[in-house]
Amino acid sequence: MPKTLFNLLSALPQPQVASATGDLNIPITAPVVETDAEVMPGGVFVARPGRIVDGHDFIDKALQHGAAAVVGEHEITGLPVPYVRVRDAQSATGYLAAAYHDFPSRKLIVIGVTGTDGKTTTSTLIHAILKRATEGKAGLISTISADLGGVVAETGLHVTTPSAPQVQALLAEMVSNGLQYAVIEMTSHGLAQGRLNGVDVDIAVLTNLTHEHLDFHGSFENYRAAKGLLWGMLGASYRKQFGRYAVPKISVINADDPNADYFAMFHADRQILYGLGEQAHFRAVEIEYKPLGTYFHIEYPDDQTFGTTISGEQFMTPLLGEFNLYNALAAVEVCIGLPLQMNDIIAGLQDVENISGRLERIMVRQPYIALVDFAHTPNALRNALTTCKKMTEQDGRLIAVFGSAGLRDREKRVLMAEIGTEIADVVILTAEDPRTESLDEILATMAAACVEKGGIEGETFFRVPDRGEALYRACQMAAPADVVIACGKGHEQSMCFGTTEYPWDDREALRAAIQGAPLKTLPTASSGK
Repeated sequence: MPKTLFNLLSALPQPQVASATGDLNIPITAPVVETDAEVMPGGVFVARPGRIVDGHDFIDKALQHGAAAVVGEHEITGLPVPYVRVRDAQSATGYLAAAYHDFPSRKLIVIGVTGTDGKTTTSTLIHAILKRATEGKAGLISTISADLGGVVAETGLHVTTPSAPQVQALLAEMVSNGLQYAVIEMTSHGLAQGRLNGVDVDIAVLTNLTHEHLDFHGSFENYRAAKGLLWGMLGASYRKQFGRYAVPKISVINADDPNADYFAMFHADRQILYGLGEQAHFRAVEIEYKPLGTYFHIEYPDDQTFGTTISGEQFMTPLLGEFNLYNALAAVEVCIGLPLQMNDIIAGLQDVENISGRLERIMVRQPYIALVDFAHTPNALRNALTTCKKMTEQDGRLIAVFGSAGLRDREKRVLMAEIGTEIADVVILTAEDPRTESLDEILATMAAACVEKGGIEGETFFRVPDRGEALYRACQMAAPADVVIACGKGHEQSMCFGTTEYPWDDREALRAAIQGAPLKTLPTASSGK
């Protein structure tokens, strides 16, 4: 039986609807969308103001494509279809889309993962364990792709959390494919912009919280509050019953993060604090960092004695570095909280040998180590460089290539340049999505920070605007004992200059550089700057 517009509006929180005209009982036979090009006959077009364009200007095109109804924020009369004015169209979209798809997240156990760094890795580890435990009945929506159960879909170039209609459509496909679990990577942008509205969350996970996205949020407190929306969703979400199993609401928090207390204030049926410090309920102990992986046991509370007990099981992840230990520990605690069988947790953790663009090794028979990493925040860069520094052989150097994005948090440029100068032996500053800002000015800011930290231009750091040339230079100067790492782009497939996305893949570029020819797909290469 088709849903009506009234059915969809009933899913909106009160008091979202300001006014409505037309027949609200009109059948809705196609999805809710927010771009006129995606409108299908019988669907709903949500017109919302954007940063650059206003969706209300595209209502006529949406009607030409067959929209059965329009939802917007402006006072509009005379439309040939029902029009509903809401107080916040962006916020309303997710709820409307969820209702159209019959609330798919209510048919799945949903794990939301947020934090500044480690979201993709932690989400991927949880997903791998769940796939092992459920014989493949677990889906994933991450910055890299979406696993819908035998089908993999792309999720975007520079967008970690897809649009609200996309999120609901992906979850609906998971349900259709018979999945039981969904792991969703949730960004502060996605949460603040309502792209995750209408998702009923069962487990909320915090990896960490550091300096990032202040250009968008305005302050660290606003950034933290945006992350906190996930815990608000946890408390307000639909209560699920799978057979005899009542699904609890679980909060999983990095106890070593300075903001842990903020997230611990939110209500949950069960709270799990993980980490390495004494404040954690579940601590990683007996840690061994080896060339082929990280080994650890877990110390956990013994409910009977009110003491602690060290698990007899040894956990192992092929992923390297202390930051990946935190990611692995978070994943293990989520799966213990569900609860899953311990042998599935141990085996699933080991299944993830690498993650696209995360300390991904590039091998073209070169004598030195070459890596690509997504590190584009100060904390992530410090973690990646610290781990790579330990990989250098005696007398070997760490050569780091990175930049800082335009139209983003300007303070990061200084912080990242300082961190690079502090840890790496050689830093090559280069392009990373300059967008409409001057690349030369971005690099000048970073170069000044390098100098302030004791760097010497032409000796310990260099400015090479073209990223292909920068990677080529790094490989040309690398000796057998060295490590070369390209940071900031990871898995991404494009780089933005002006308002144009140019084809770019750090992995492809590093392979080309190793083989002696810089990749030339960026405007900086063709212009010779």
